[in-house]
Amino acid sequence: MPGRLTDLIDIPDAFWVRSDVIDALRSRDIGRLFALLRQYAGASQTRLAIACDMTQPKVSGIMRGIARVETLTVFERIADGLNMPGHARSVLGLAPTADPVGAQAALARRPERPGRSIPPGDDRAALPVTPGSGTFSAESETTEEEEDPVRRRTFVGLTGASLIGAVLAETSGSRHDSEALASALATYWPSAEGITDDGPPSMSALASAVAQAKRDYQACRYAKVANDLPPLLARLRAACTVLEGQARSQACTLSAEAHHVAASVLLKTGDKGLGWVAADRSMQAARVSEDPVTIGSSARIVTHAMMRNGHLKAAASTASSLASNLSGDLRSKSPESLSVYGSLLLRGAVAAAQCDDRHAAYELLTEAEDSSARLGEDRNLRWTAFGPTNARLHRINIAVTLGDAGTALDVARTVDLSKVKVTERKAAFFVDTARAFLQCRKDDKALLSLRAAEEIAHEEVAGRPAVHRLVRDLISSAAPSTRHHAEDFAQRIGVPQ
Repeated sequence: MPGRLTDLIDIPDAFWVRSDVIDALRSRDIGRLFALLRQYAGASQTRLAIACDMTQPKVSGIMRGIARVETLTVFERIADGLNMPGHARSVLGLAPTADPVGAQAALARRPERPGRSIPPGDDRAALPVTPGSGTFSAESETTEEEEDPVRRRTFVGLTGASLIGAVLAETSGSRHDSEALASALATYWPSAEGITDDGPPSMSALASAVAQAKRDYQACRYAKVANDLPPLLARLRAACTVLEGQARSQACTLSAEAHHVAASVLLKTGDKGLGWVAADRSMQAARVSEDPVTIGSSARIVTHAMMRNGHLKAAASTASSLASNLSGDLRSKSPESLSVYGSLLLRGAVAAAQCDDRHAAYELLTEAEDSSARLGEDRNLRWTAFGPTNARLHRINIAVTLGDAGTALDVARTVDLSKVKVTERKAAFFVDTARAFLQCRKDDKALLSLRAAEEIAHEEVAGRPAVHRLVRDLISSAAPSTRHHAEDFAQRIGVPQ
């Protein structure tokens, strides 16, 4: 029965001695080999693509006979990716591995030693997924010869996403023109674009549009969000002007959320000035709404903007004080209020870590974790993605920010990725893991983690200056064998030279 995408391809030894497999290898019919792997090992096209360093459409074409594998380097890559034993490689016409017995032994023990503990500083410390589980565990011992193909396959297999060839090819899709968004943020009065003669604005239509912008942001479709926001902000501005009473409060709540999204996209792409303007607009609208939860939510993006502009101590203290105010304003701790309150504390904890205030960082983090425990499960209320798993992801970020790479990797091994439903959060997890690996001077694993993040969310990696800096750091410190691949990766995502 096929496993989940995040599971490794578990190929039994008996597979490689089947007569139909031998025939496929002898005729170099990779399409037939892939079909047999799907039939007998439950390997999906996506997992085959991950293992063999291909795109899913390429695997599909090979299986349908539209494309053929003809070059020696591709045959080698497939054999390495599938951890093909020596006798199978020989039938395929390739040289056996340097240690075929060791390679087969490693293949056999992969699914059977999920609990083995490896010290964070050990060269073997990686983060593969335990077969049948979404939780990280330490990798079993590997030899020097098998390390590269196995780690590439297992680590990139964590992504739970396909190799989105079409998206990766259209690199320009991660770019967006911020001029329209800048103009929308610089307008302080209703425009003709936001006012019609068809009666009062439709609150349901506005709410639907804001929710779609939130969904697109959390899915890392940043270019789409930036293109859709300017007319939406104009419509919301008009609604806040012409409506009255409860309807105006609702419109202001939606305006606060839409400006929150605008600020988030701008800050991610490095436009700190416009990001601050959008964050301030979010808070202004939130205050007019007079809804404490909306105010607390907008406080998160204000804190984020302060951090991006270098005001780290102020950001940490602001998040702490606004969280206290929010707690005092709420008569009952509803799930929504707990989510916003906890998320605000997490933002403050990250700010404290960035200004090297270890005590404040962990104090705020602990309080946020208490809130997540009260919430009881991971939810996306008020678009916070808050819950116990999200708090754990922030613990990883804070640990690596404070230079505790070993702690960050230890925590990462306990994360159940199946509970991380928001694409942006999952990609951020892999970026933080890459930072931890880079601190440990494990450059190959740092690169694999960045590749995993890109395969999940191309725009989250290609469009972020912070990730570009991380890639440049990786290139400058990596060994020649890894540096070459890191340079190729940098070129693919458009890292400026």
